[in-house]
Amino acid sequence: MSVSALVHAELERHDWAALRCGCGESAEHVPLMFEAILTAGTPQDMIGYTLDNHLEIGTNLFEAAVPAVGVILAALAGEPSSLARRHLLDTLCHLVSGDSRATEQALGRPGLGDECRARAREGYWLIARIGLTGGADDAETAADICEFIDLDDERSGYYQALLREHLSAKTKRRRKG
Repeated sequence: MSVSALVHAELERHDWAALRCGCGESAEHVPLMFEAILTAGTPQDMIGYTLDNHLEIGTNLFEAAVPAVGVILAALAGEPSSLARRHLLDTLCHLVSGDSRATEQALGRPGLGDECRARAREGYWLIARIGLTGGADDAETAADICEFIDLDDERSGYYQALLREHLSAKTKRRRKG
């Protein structure tokens, strides 16, 4: 797999070295993490290259989480491997369900969760498409993401139900097969 021009553009758009990361360093290394995830062929290729504990720790968000949402959406707009798609969807779910870590709040960034949710809304239809066309895990995660980001209760309820139906159908097929 390769890293798309869109992902490269979104990575280059931000000054990662100026952003705080969950590991205690600057987020300068986060673009390398994204590239490793997107080019990994096997889970072993991703060892040491996870976004966990860099963008968030247990849904406690760090400053680097906000631009990372755009990178995740750019990557999902392409055709990432199922391995990368799974990791990116899970990460996105953590980011949109999170809130600023206390240290980030103290440094003047109390609304990181709201910022992540607002950015993720820009990719609402992309997330719904992945959930409706992907496997059961994708459908479940997409439904969870939609629940966190959609401000339109009627639309949100409709698509969550549709995604959960897709999840149920995929799960039943998996058991029969």
